[in-house]
Amino acid sequence: MAHGTKSAIVRHSGFHKWWMLLRPHTLVASFVPVFLGTTVAMSYESFHFTRFFVMLISCFLIQTSANLFNEYYDYKKGQDDEHTVGNGGAIVRNGMKPGFILFLAIFLYVLAILGGVYLCMDVNNWWIGLLGIISMLVGYLYTGGPYPIAYTPFGEIMAGFFMGGIITYISFYIQAGFISSFIVYVSIPVMVLVGNLLLANSIRDLEPDKANGRLTLAILLGRKGALVLFTAAFIFAYAWEIALIFTVEATPWILIILLSVPEAIKAVRRFIGKSVPITMVPAMKATSKALTFFGLLLAIAFLISLLSANMIDF
Repeated sequence: MAHGTKSAIVRHSGFHKWWMLLRPHTLVASFVPVFLGTTVAMSYESFHFTRFFVMLISCFLIQTSANLFNEYYDYKKGQDDEHTVGNGGAIVRNGMKPGFILFLAIFLYVLAILGGVYLCMDVNNWWIGLLGIISMLVGYLYTGGPYPIAYTPFGEIMAGFFMGGIITYISFYIQAGFISSFIVYVSIPVMVLVGNLLLANSIRDLEPDKANGRLTLAILLGRKGALVLFTAAFIFAYAWEIALIFTVEATPWILIILLSVPEAIKAVRRFIGKSVPITMVPAMKATSKALTFFGLLLAIAFLISLLSANMIDF
């Protein structure tokens, strides 16, 4: 056991162990909503670069802090060991000090709050700060507190709503100064796919989570049922977004999201027939890429539409 731990420390030393501690495949959930909310707001001829930049950094800090809290509390609850698959378990495998991980999580939260204060003052609206604080609280309670959200079937719903929804709405509001029904419609698939990213994690960790007494959505549905929901979430996201072209006259450029379909197919196929966590790591990576490509292509669609409209006016 000691020999295995030592080899893990050597393998994940230096910059790499810190990068893995951040759980990079989850960071996409912080910047995709910001890009989407901002680009849709630009359709209303409104863009403030400083607000965009501060929002982007603040969301990155919130997501990073949530990951660090996750690492710390999974360690404290004995959920991780040197054999933990994925980016979790860095404290055990790499000998990182739990106290410092907790301090860093809190410190990054403080920095995110400072960013939020700036945005509230700049747009003269403190309600967005309240929403930001609630989002941060949910990030903490995901694995912290007496009843961690991650140990229940509601983890995907909470992550999708706050990271995919609330963050998108705030990003839109600080640019446009209001919330439109259109941004709500557009963001629904992103909410679903952010939740799907968490579902992928639950599918991979189904057996270890069950052994540790968790009741995640994947455990509740069973492996086959969870994979069906995982697949259906991708189908819904594409179908919903494309339907907006015909229902609310969204830009036809939305069709470029279809370029991300191959990655979504990879994510599903790489889960099929797998039950050992280490064999599902490629599926996790494909899921993260699918969300990244989907969200960025969607944002690019609105940018192209805006540029096209400006060229016509010119």
